[in-house]
Order: sequence, then structure tokens, then C-alpha cells
Amino acid sequence: MREARFLSAAVLFALAFSGCVSVSESPTPRYYMPPSLARGEEAPKFEIAPDMIIAVGPVNIPEYQDRPQIVTKNKSGTLDFAQFERWAEPLDEALARMISDDLAIMLPGANFQLFPCSFSILLDYQVIVDVLGIDSELSKDLALTAQWSVIDRKNKRMLMTKRSEFSQPVDPHNYSGLSRALGAACAALSKEIAENLATLSKSVRPGLEPTAL
Repeated sequence: MREARFLSAAVLFALAFSGCVSVSESPTPRYYMPPSLARGEEAPKFEIAPDMIIAVGPVNIPEYQDRPQIVTKNKSGTLDFAQFERWAEPLDEALARMISDDLAIMLPGANFQLFPCSFSILLDYQVIVDVLGIDSELSKDLALTAQWSVIDRKNKRMLMTKRSEFSQPVDPHNYSGLSRALGAACAALSKEIAENLATLSKSVRPGLEPTAL
């Protein structure tokens, strides 16, 4: 009987060692969603020409950020891909949604749509964002660099293009703090876009040359 028990224990040990039997469960992944501005939150408001319909997107991100895992830079300057700290949705879609939500709060007189939208919607402007970099270390500030453009959809021309850089503290120094810092950097980008959209809607007329700021 003792030999049978010993044999069973030896078989289980061998299976566990070979990976056929899990001796412990893997950590459960945690999912993060960077916050956009809340409706009740204080935010700058800008006046825009009435009845404007504006599409937001596409928002393009670097290939190294196009993954579920949250990407950070370590002290040696190389990248870490957090296996169990992940974005709740594709990061490019999250950024487009946040910018659209923030703009809707800052420009309450406009109608915002996520691109691509229905062909039946006659757009006035389209905001295209190329995220050039999201540089983040858990122990330092998060840096967001973006090149963004405003397209006049009715006249099929670019009205302006601009490169913007923002820095936000990561507080606390963990993935939750990093997620909030990204949301705050996005809000700062949205404010810059909103201010320029308001100015463009009042000043741009057919026949004027595009503006590069």
C-alpha cells in the first residue's frame, strides 16, 4: 500500500514538473481604462460656429504601443511589456474615444462623431491624430507627443497641422497612476484641439489658404 501511495506521489510530481499539472494559478490580469473628462468636471468651454459636425479619428499610435499589455520604459532605457497589466480596449480606440468625449465637453455647441462614421453624415471637420510617442516610466512623468491635423471635409483641404507635447505626473507610481496620467495628457491635447477648432470655425472661409501652426 505504501508503495502504491509512493508511486502515485511520484507520478504527480513528475507531471507537475513537466507542466502537465498546474501547481499554482497564474496571476489574474488587471485591465485599465484611461479616464476622459467627467461631465460634471470643470473644464474650459469654447464657443464654436453653430451646428458643426466634427469627426475624431483615426488616432494612430506607434506599433510598439499597439498591444493589450501596458508598455513602460525601464531604468536601462529598454521597454517592459506588462503581461498582467493591460488596457481594457485597443489603445488607439481608447484615445479616440477620450478625445471625442473631452471635445464634446469643451465644445458643447458641436456634434462629435467617431471616425469612421456613417456616409450619410455630412461632416464639417475631421480631426486626425498621429501619436508620435507615449514615453512612460512608473517612477517619472508620462510624456505624450502627437501630430494632429484638422481637415475641412466639405472643401477637401487641410486647415491646419500642429505638433504638441505634454507631460503629466504619474501619481501614484503604479499602473493605475499611469492610466490617469494618460487621461490627463489626453485632456490637455483635447483642450488645444478645441481651442483651435473654435478659432477655425469662426475665421476660415472658402478660398482661404490652409494654416500651419
